[in-house]
Amino acid sequence: METKFPLTGWSSVAIHGGHQKDPRHAHLTPIYAGSTYVFDTAEQGMNRFTGKEPGYIYARFGSPTITEAADKIAALETFGLNIPAKAILHASGMGALTTLFLSNLKAGEKILTHFSLYGGTEELIHRVLKDLNIETVITDLHDLNNAEAILKNDPSIRMVYLETPANPTLQCIDLEGLIGLAKKYGKKVACDNTFATPYLQQPFAFGADFIMHSTTKFLNGHGTAISGVLIGTDVEFMSTIVTKKHRLLGANANPFDAFLLTQGIKTLEVRMERHCHNAMEVANFLDTHTAVAKVNYTGLSHHPDQAIANKQMRHPGAMMSFELKKGMSGGMEFLNRLQMCVRAVSLGTCDTLLSHPASTTHFGVSKEEREKYGITDGLIRLSVGMESIQDILHDLDQALSTQ
Repeated sequence: METKFPLTGWSSVAIHGGHQKDPRHAHLTPIYAGSTYVFDTAEQGMNRFTGKEPGYIYARFGSPTITEAADKIAALETFGLNIPAKAILHASGMGALTTLFLSNLKAGEKILTHFSLYGGTEELIHRVLKDLNIETVITDLHDLNNAEAILKNDPSIRMVYLETPANPTLQCIDLEGLIGLAKKYGKKVACDNTFATPYLQQPFAFGADFIMHSTTKFLNGHGTAISGVLIGTDVEFMSTIVTKKHRLLGANANPFDAFLLTQGIKTLEVRMERHCHNAMEVANFLDTHTAVAKVNYTGLSHHPDQAIANKQMRHPGAMMSFELKKGMSGGMEFLNRLQMCVRAVSLGTCDTLLSHPASTTHFGVSKEEREKYGITDGLIRLSVGMESIQDILHDLDQALSTQ
């Protein structure tokens, strides 16, 4: 009997995890571009639709290319944990979020979450879920006593949703503390792990029920494809309720983007090592620059969440934000002076990307709400890339020279 070789290294799982031998002996799982799959018999078709027999049916339901990407991410999020998990690849991170919420929540139920969420998540909970009578309670989840009081006194809260590090203020939430409280009161917990990646942080290690990623970002790593993933530890629930919602919502990934994602994941460890090294250098540079009022990066000793990040992350990561003293005009002027670094939303690509949340990703959030959450008019979000560090620092320095 053939035995499976035990993969004990993180990059080995990133490269080989989820891969199934191709029947035609292709080295890489091919891009299965067909829209449908044939059945050998009518009975086989019936058995696949009823779930009695595994196999592919229709590309909206999945394909070998999509399966490999999903299984690889599930393997990385559970690496070393001995926890079962199932991942479902989506067309985008927002698609994965929608499936998460609509699979777990119904009218009259609530989500407990914190301030400074990704702008798209903010709009989803306030503009879509609210219309479905699914309310959201937003509070400062650093205060565990306050969080417990809310969980204890509001039985309609069904899910705790955490984004840590948060976008774009980089605040970190205590996974162990919050998840422990949520479990005490019978709530499900979901974590957005996009900024950290499974290489830097594994929320399942602290008892999370679900993890989602915008896989467009660090997991893909090259800005070549859009996709998102939802991973859950209740495999039965993921294989039934969640799978059905995913298919009916039509948020399916496509094989081309899944193929690119799979190839990107293979280099995640080496990419993150370079990203993280460069980020620490950039944070130290910005922290002493006269044009900068504040740097949000947990690798700096003055960040209020440094201890939390150190407890649950391998490294502070490649994301940061900083506040310019000249506000909106300073932010626009700075971005316009960049020569090598790239003006763009998104993050996690090989090149350094900078954006101005107040005018882009959080434009749909009111100024009052933004500022309450620390997203000021002068805040710049920075995804530190893999270029030579001296070139990144030189470009940032010359762009800040007129501030």
